[in-house]
Amino acid sequence: MNWLVPFSAFAICWLVLTWLLRRGGLPMDHPNERSLHATPTPRSGGLGIMAGMSVAAVWLAGIDLFQAALPMVLAAFVLAAVSVLDDVRGLPVALRFLAHFVAATACLLALGLTGWALLVGTLAVVWMTNLYNFMDGADGLAGGMAAIGFGALALAAWRGDAPELARFSTAIAAAALAFLRFNFPPARVFMGDSGSIPLGFLAATLGILGWRQGVWPWLFPLLVFSPFIVDASVTLSRRGLRGEKIWQAHRSHYYQRVVLLGASHRQLALAAYVLMLATAALAFTLLLVPQHTVWLLILWAATYSLIFIAIDRRWHRPRNEL
Repeated sequence: MNWLVPFSAFAICWLVLTWLLRRGGLPMDHPNERSLHATPTPRSGGLGIMAGMSVAAVWLAGIDLFQAALPMVLAAFVLAAVSVLDDVRGLPVALRFLAHFVAATACLLALGLTGWALLVGTLAVVWMTNLYNFMDGADGLAGGMAAIGFGALALAAWRGDAPELARFSTAIAAAALAFLRFNFPPARVFMGDSGSIPLGFLAATLGILGWRQGVWPWLFPLLVFSPFIVDASVTLSRRGLRGEKIWQAHRSHYYQRVVLLGASHRQLALAAYVLMLATAALAFTLLLVPQHTVWLLILWAATYSLIFIAIDRRWHRPRNEL
């Protein structure tokens, strides 16, 4: 039965996306100030991932060991529904953020967080929920982060004797792999808010759940998903320091600059996968040799610094020298 859960998630995601693309009628993502694509492309491909996840959730729902994750799973589906409604009819930004805060607060209260831990945790979950959406702007990027990131959580959960958390994380990774069949460059469909919002939410809340249950230290999920966390956090911080409106659409993320400097979406995706796998390996090294945490964090910070410095230097070089 263990392999049937992720296999079902993979198959359902594949079938749903195949049906949606043949049927047509998905909302279209038209090029704008944030876009890296030049032609309108269907979005809301995240519905396939959510469909695959729903099968895994129903399969595991009756198992006692999975009960702790149920509030997060249910909240993720609520956020997916809000995102679909936003795609179809348009919702005020304040209402979307209110849904994110309510979902985050409710799940963390269910995990027993109170006081400052609850406040900091809520802000972290809301930030992760939205930054995942910010980073969903290039073919294959968010789907690859989901496959590698949740795959790493699954391996760590198996290692930490949390089999149901491992099965559900594996199912998310499997559904993301099926989605990549349609999203790997050149993309036939984008994930959209219906996928990126709940995936970011689950990356944060399942990471906190594993920490609370002693499956991994809190640094582990932070390192695993750091390719998205660091890019979005550094970019938005720099925009804020320059006095720019951080909520406006833009193309100043480092992954966006790589494409604007001439790399193809395929080249960016493959390079990002290497970085994602490297940071996941670093996170597992943290589990194996926790006494070297400081040195691992120095290596982690140095790696990102070198990558960002290299991109910045090319970005500010006169265009006739590129």
